[in-house]
Amino acid sequence: MTFDAPVKDMIFNIQHLAGWSEVTSLPAYDGLELEDAAAALTELARFTVEEIAPLNAPGDQSGARLENGRVILPDGFTEAYGKFVEMGWQSLPHPEDFGGQGLPRAVGAAATEMLNAANMSFALCPLLTDGAVEALLTAGSEETKAIYLENLVSGKWTGTMNLTEPQAGSDLALLRSRAERQDDGSYAITGTKIFITYGEHDMAENTIHLVLARTPDAPAGVKGISLFLVPKYMVSSDGTPGTRNAVNCASIEHKLGITASPTAVLNFEGATGFLIGEENSGLRYMFEMMNSARYAVGLQGVAIAERAYQQAVSFARERIQSSPVDGSSREAVAIINHPDVRRMLMRMRAVTEGGRAMAAFTAGWQDLAKHSASSDDRAAATAISEFLTPLVKGFCTEMGVVVASTGVQVHGGMGFIEETGAAQHYRDARILPIYEGTTAIQANDLVGRKTLRDGGETALRLAGMIAQTETDLAQGSAEAKSVGARLSDARQAFESVVRHMAATGKEDPKAAFGAGVPYLMLAGNLVAGWQLARSLMAAETALQAGEDPAFMQAKIATARFYADHILIDVGAQADRILKGSDSLLAAVL
Repeated sequence: MTFDAPVKDMIFNIQHLAGWSEVTSLPAYDGLELEDAAAALTELARFTVEEIAPLNAPGDQSGARLENGRVILPDGFTEAYGKFVEMGWQSLPHPEDFGGQGLPRAVGAAATEMLNAANMSFALCPLLTDGAVEALLTAGSEETKAIYLENLVSGKWTGTMNLTEPQAGSDLALLRSRAERQDDGSYAITGTKIFITYGEHDMAENTIHLVLARTPDAPAGVKGISLFLVPKYMVSSDGTPGTRNAVNCASIEHKLGITASPTAVLNFEGATGFLIGEENSGLRYMFEMMNSARYAVGLQGVAIAERAYQQAVSFARERIQSSPVDGSSREAVAIINHPDVRRMLMRMRAVTEGGRAMAAFTAGWQDLAKHSASSDDRAAATAISEFLTPLVKGFCTEMGVVVASTGVQVHGGMGFIEETGAAQHYRDARILPIYEGTTAIQANDLVGRKTLRDGGETALRLAGMIAQTETDLAQGSAEAKSVGARLSDARQAFESVVRHMAATGKEDPKAAFGAGVPYLMLAGNLVAGWQLARSLMAAETALQAGEDPAFMQAKIATARFYADHILIDVGAQADRILKGSDSLLAAVL
């Protein structure tokens, strides 16, 4: 089936959930109108539908391959990437100082989702480049920025992130790659990196690798890691790529999904690299790229859920099977009329829209954290945006797998057959809760850095915002009141869990971290449901003004379904956390 980019829902979220008026009052976005953002996203939607989505299934079938050290991408990828760069899509959210369009992060998030829904394997290349841009903006010298950023922002050059090694997955303390200082101020980088997305390809004229490595006198553990920029082709003083650097692709992985995206094993054989920032501070700098990538992977979860939902609902409208259970027809009808199929489709839609809403809300806080005038305002916004990031990554990717799996179920036996395409979404989705930090790693971050470190202060601040939404809902329609009651129950359960985690973390860290994933899923569910509750209020106001009745009624129905069928799971997660640690830790395995 064809892909239909959900531009209308994205623009609704940007306007009503992402703090548009507050964000566009910042000097960084002075004069920007919603219509400008809508025009850009509408044109990108056309591009993704016409140019990128048609490459998805064929690319999955042929995959990327390695021949004589050169990666061959599926037919059409290189040409499509050239158009992507020519039309300026890589530059949407990046600073105008380096050739970007300087649009708010919520707009960039919508663009990322759209591209990944159209073709996740293709979209992984610009996704990693976005992360490289963030890292260099944060830690690059003025000279480095001048040489590399404009070409990365345009997409003319692409970026990669090189952390993982054969013996060092998530535990970067075990990292062995070496960086030897040279007389000219550069470093010779030696080592092997694995799982490097788009580590080798010919779509762009150069690839800029950001590499973690150790200098000879570095302290042990993560405190001894430095960050280096290693170009595939050395760059001359005028910015022109020249000779090939000593970094080579040894192989690419054969994977369950995202088969058209080359996942490379790279050998650095004394490659020339340049220090980014200070020695032994590399992990801190790389976290800028990692956080950007983690948020973007959460958007991939929303994207694959949207694609799986669209395919499932289209199939359900066309597939004729069985007469209705109420006897309203003796003839077989489209399966979308059967109650359980409707249940599955509504869960798919509600979870997808909830994740999209949470991601848009988070993007607004990211802009406030970056651009607010006062340091106090930036710090307060940073605390919220950083708390939300593992929720977007963890909750949206786990739900992406569930939605893609449900999409296969809606297709029945036809879903298990590759030709229908439903299986590809499931295979592609499965990596999302794994790469850029597994769900457990996101949960550890949420528990340790985002909850225990401040005693739950940021979490309870969010709970206070939710309580204000409950007050607003209580003044609204019968549906608003009903959703508000569900939201209140979930928020109170969250508050109990936060206080429990803050206390337990001091007394019994194993119990606290053992409850980390349930805590993350609880918090993600709550925030997604909260944003859909805000959507309901905005939709009711728009409906009263006569704006797009069909769309607004659908938003209200989705919010109500989410509250009744999904938000209520918060209570079960709270029970697991509050009452389940003994059986978890006592189990003999």
